[in-house]
Amino acid sequence: MADGPREKHSLEDLLAVMARLRDPDSGCPWDVKQSFATIAPYTIEEAYEVADAIAREDVEGLKDELGDLLLQVVYHAQMASEESRFQFADVVDAITRKMIRRHPHVFLDPSRREEFMSTDLWDRIKAEEKAERGGESSTSILGEVPVGLPALTRAVKLQKRMAKVGFDWPSLAPVLAKVDEELGELKAAMVEDGTESKTRVAEEFGDLLFVMANVARHLGIDPEAALRAANAKVVRRFGSIEAALAEEGRKPEDATLEEMDALWDVAKDAERKS
Repeated sequence: MADGPREKHSLEDLLAVMARLRDPDSGCPWDVKQSFATIAPYTIEEAYEVADAIAREDVEGLKDELGDLLLQVVYHAQMASEESRFQFADVVDAITRKMIRRHPHVFLDPSRREEFMSTDLWDRIKAEEKAERGGESSTSILGEVPVGLPALTRAVKLQKRMAKVGFDWPSLAPVLAKVDEELGELKAAMVEDGTESKTRVAEEFGDLLFVMANVARHLGIDPEAALRAANAKVVRRFGSIEAALAEEGRKPEDATLEEMDALWDVAKDAERKS
């Protein structure tokens, strides 16, 4: 698999590379000692790297990040193969069959397109698949929302599940009123004394975040994406502060809060004008 200037490697090459890295005799010691549990955090991280490249509209970076994410799939499949559980080909077969089955309006019967768009056909098919696998059905409609999701994303998914059975505010106004209520409860908890006060503050703060996720849902906003955008904005504006101070031969720790706040406003105004 010599890397020539125009040669493009195949999926088979990648699988071979992963197998070589995991070889107990001649592989990489770090890769050999990894497990599903130790690799899982990297899998999640790479998924976020993909999302980041998309948010930055970095198409070239997206190509690389998708490769990193694909490596994670190959990594897990290789470990499963070593334990004689399943092969990478089984992963491909499973997802292909799943997509065909879950889109009957595309692959089987075009007349079911309206049914797919206007009913819970997707969820019914998923339930059928789980029953066929012998999976136990949860006693709660919320039981199948993955615990490992980012908290804001999971909050929205929980709210959507509850909304399907009518447990939802009919409009945004009562949700905003709930925000005021939860904020008031947080403020009240913050002035309490006692060993349990910090616990209550954390609980009320969590309640406030949950309601804010509900606000995002009613507005049709992805709260995770909104927060990522806010984080990126902070990075940009603070970078402008650092650049402005560097022109004076200073660093942020050499400036006062008032000076940095003024530079923040300059960066903010510049963004608005552009």
